[in-house]
Amino acid sequence: MATKDAEKGSDHDVAAPRHDPALASSAQLAAATEQTMTLREALRLYPHAIGWSVLLSCTLIMEGYDLALLGSLYASPAFNARFGTYDPAEDKWAVSAAWQSGLSNGARAGEIVGLVLAGWVADRFGYRITTIGALLLMVAFVFVLFFAPNVGVLVVGEVLCGIPWGAFQSVTPAYASEVAPVVLRPYLTTFINMCWVIGQFFAAAVNRGSVGRADEWAYKIPFGVQWVWPVPILAGLIFAPESPWWFVRHGRREEAKASLLRLTSQNDPNFNADDTIAMIEYTNELEKNMKEGLGYRDCFKGVDLRRTEIVVGIWLVQTLGGQNIMGYFAYFLTQAGMDPSNSFSLSMGQYALGMVGTAGSWFLMSRVGRRTIHFGGLCSQLVLLIIVGSLASSSTNASVWAIGALLVVFTFVYDFTVGPVTYSLVSELSSTRLKAKTIVLARAAYNASNIFVNVLTNYQLSSTAWNWGARTAFFWAGTCLLSTVWVFFRLPEPKGRSYAELDLLFEHRVSARKFAGTKIDPFSMSLNDAVKRVSTEQELEKEQE
Repeated sequence: MATKDAEKGSDHDVAAPRHDPALASSAQLAAATEQTMTLREALRLYPHAIGWSVLLSCTLIMEGYDLALLGSLYASPAFNARFGTYDPAEDKWAVSAAWQSGLSNGARAGEIVGLVLAGWVADRFGYRITTIGALLLMVAFVFVLFFAPNVGVLVVGEVLCGIPWGAFQSVTPAYASEVAPVVLRPYLTTFINMCWVIGQFFAAAVNRGSVGRADEWAYKIPFGVQWVWPVPILAGLIFAPESPWWFVRHGRREEAKASLLRLTSQNDPNFNADDTIAMIEYTNELEKNMKEGLGYRDCFKGVDLRRTEIVVGIWLVQTLGGQNIMGYFAYFLTQAGMDPSNSFSLSMGQYALGMVGTAGSWFLMSRVGRRTIHFGGLCSQLVLLIIVGSLASSSTNASVWAIGALLVVFTFVYDFTVGPVTYSLVSELSSTRLKAKTIVLARAAYNASNIFVNVLTNYQLSSTAWNWGARTAFFWAGTCLLSTVWVFFRLPEPKGRSYAELDLLFEHRVSARKFAGTKIDPFSMSLNDAVKRVSTEQELEKEQE
């Protein structure tokens, strides 16, 4: 018996590729093998895929570095003296809230442009070529930041650097999710969050080392460090294989197989590359039967509208759950009354703990569902934000250090739950044919919301504007609560599902809270019989009775 959601929402049966039973048989065999594959087996079979995915993901170290760098530089006396204005009321130099918003949002605006361009370029030329082009642009645009004579040129540099960062945001999760089997997918996609944290840690470390300088090198050294990353990544990516899924979508089967063989070990006699390519082809054909288009407009048609809403929503939750305070950690504590050098030292501990949290999330995701992790993480963040806001009523040194400690815990919770699992969810819940464009739309919405969030945060924290201090946490506790409610009702559970299974669960409009308990057979040839394709555990028990 089909689920009620399936009965109500399915206007037609989803047709599988009936013209080639051999394709369905090979695809089913490969899917069964992949879903029963252990982590150890996957590590032995896909070592090259892991290496190439990790290399590509390292591009996001640069974005994590710069976004944390800006928030930290606002606490640097030399940076404020060079790019800020004198505030006689506070008797110090400071970059105004308006220019802070321009700097932070300039990067976000550039990222939106980069995302849209990368979505088109990646579909046309592939993930590898897109990333190589973005890295070359990155090398060129850092010169603008390094030699900026005033804050206006600095904003231009941030906008330009945002273009390749946007490309990295689009390409890395799509590539990581396509080159790995089901069991490795959460590890490789969540490693992207680790790269963000690594970048943030380096930003704090470099700032801590240069904050004592009174000359221009206090901020030029941090900007110049951004030239370190692109060269070694470029040297490796020249030899990287393209995603087999990308080749299949372009009808290039032999190249897809060659790419798959480069991603896997040659020492496993039981691995059948042809079966795996058949599974990719089958899933691609299944999605083509559901919808023909590959444009941005198709992301808002039929069942893909729901998938787009979920993926966009997941990333919007990252901006609305209070995470923006982490990027302003040193500045936040300085405004709360802490010495700048101590705030930088504590921010290094914050990001180090964030790396530990991300590594711990790999252990957690092997045992707990993505939906449970995400929801539990948001609930924990909500509690921490309320406590931080409550401590704002005290102005003692102890309360300032208590706020710092709680924000460190907040970072650990975020990087243990919401942060890494987001990349796994957005990669799995978008359809394979529209994956690049869905991620582009989601990240563009994320960056657009960040523009609004950054303006608010700068005004909330700036001594020349609202000067809320730690009371800012109360505001973000409210948005975190709204995010928690949305996740509970709208976020489905993709753990352990193949892309074909997820396609059919969405096609039959199974509700988010029933995803985990729904049985599905995407390779059934009796396609007019929904019983063989979608049924819940409760309905199976009723039939057995």
